[in-house]
Formats: sequence, structure tokens, C-alpha cells
Amino acid sequence: MAKKSKLSTPDWIKEGYDSKEEYMKAKGKNKSSTKNLGEKTFKIKICPKCKSSDVHVVLTGEEGKKVKEWECNKCKWVGTNIQEKELTEDEFMKYLDDKGEEVA
Repeated sequence: MAKKSKLSTPDWIKEGYDSKEEYMKAKGKNKSSTKNLGEKTFKIKICPKCKSSDVHVVLTGEEGKKVKEWECNKCKWVGTNIQEKELTEDEFMKYLDDKGEEVA
């Protein structure tokens, strides 16, 4: 059985900062770079026309030559240039709460 690595104390704690955001600000890194430091991120698809997240995939074309398009259920936009939004875990949980989804 492979040996598991030990958890290490984050640098922002070792250097005496009160929060990761304060540490990132002091180091001159913007908030978007904190998403890549071990925080789990979630991606949602957004309609480029009305900014709704109520979109779905539509497969069109002949068998063997399927084309993947997106369709917005709100404004009925159809196209291939869908936008993607990256959310942190907290932002994603808030998004689900606002949407009315049950979270276990």
C-alpha cells in the first residue's frame, strides 16, 4: 500500500497572515490566482446573450458527423460559443442555494 503524504501548514499561516486573501494581497497576487492554490473550483456554462445558466447541449447533424451546439432555455439562443464561469466552492454553494437546488 502506498504511503500517504502528510498535510502541510499553508505558507500564509507560517508567515503570520490572518487569511489567505491577506497573504495573496501582500504577495501581489490577484484573487483569481487563489483559485489555483488547492481550492476546488466548479465551472458552469453561461449563455452569451442573456447570461443565464439555464443552457443545455443539442447534438445536430448526421450520424458520425454530430455537431455540439448549446441552446439557452431562457432566451432560446443557439450557438457553439458558450461562455464558462469558474466558481470557488463557496461561490458554487451560494449559486446552488440561489437556484433552489438541494445540497446534501
